[in-house]
Amino acid sequence: MTTNTANTANTRNTTVMVTGASGRTGSRVAEALRTAGLGVREATRSRGFDWGDPTTWARALRGCDAAYLMYPTDVGDPAATEGVGALAREAVGLGVRRLVLLSARGEYQARPTEEALKASGADWTVVRAAWFAQNFSEGPLADGLREGGELVFPAGEVPEPFLDVRDIGEVVAAVLSAGDTYVGRTLELTGPRLLSFREAVAEVAAATGTELTYMPVPARAYGDQLVGFGIPREEAGFLVEVFETLLDGRNAHLTDGVEQVLGRRPRDFADFAREAAAGGAWKA
Repeated sequence: MTTNTANTANTRNTTVMVTGASGRTGSRVAEALRTAGLGVREATRSRGFDWGDPTTWARALRGCDAAYLMYPTDVGDPAATEGVGALAREAVGLGVRRLVLLSARGEYQARPTEEALKASGADWTVVRAAWFAQNFSEGPLADGLREGGELVFPAGEVPEPFLDVRDIGEVVAAVLSAGDTYVGRTLELTGPRLLSFREAVAEVAAATGTELTYMPVPARAYGDQLVGFGIPREEAGFLVEVFETLLDGRNAHLTDGVEQVLGRRPRDFADFAREAAAGGAWKA
């Protein structure tokens, strides 16, 4: 009982800097941290934090006990390696040693960023996440389903264990509430079953009661499409490389990472689709 009381007190006195706190994962991490009784400092551009401007980092970090790091473009971006490494070193220098990095499962391009975190001297945890279920309800892919009734994407028919980002939030909150239990560990998180992108779109269609289609395209053709949408050619080229490797079937298996940390199965894609549909995610 004494230990539990002490852990509760420590949790209540913990403040976590959350990068991307208004985004897809950061908002869920912030919500889960608050639910767990931890304090949250939102590190967003609107609050003066900028990954591209190191002079903004110290103000966001000072007085915090831990930080959740999510790089805004992609964790495999070479700029992420430099940015995460530099911010982690600054955090450690300011006494913020407990750092959790959101990484990507199966993305070899992300490994240098993970290594930069580990080399910083931080008490680190890496969370490697599968493809987000919420990519179908938020962002560019959702726009295609909502506006044109079609998902155009270079995933072929490869199966993926889609992960609800709410599970990421709860895992991060549990990791930061568990003392040193997860320090120095890499956690791989997936959803509870494999679905192809075509099957996932079919489940969204069933949840919305509308006709939706999936059109697989070659990665390089998709890259040309991104350039047409205004994405810089260099960034589009990097994303093409990621899609060509990440969506080759290497992630077509499940892990028990969510269950290990939370003691329950991960949320199912069908439940996500029903809830998102009820909330109007795909209404034009």
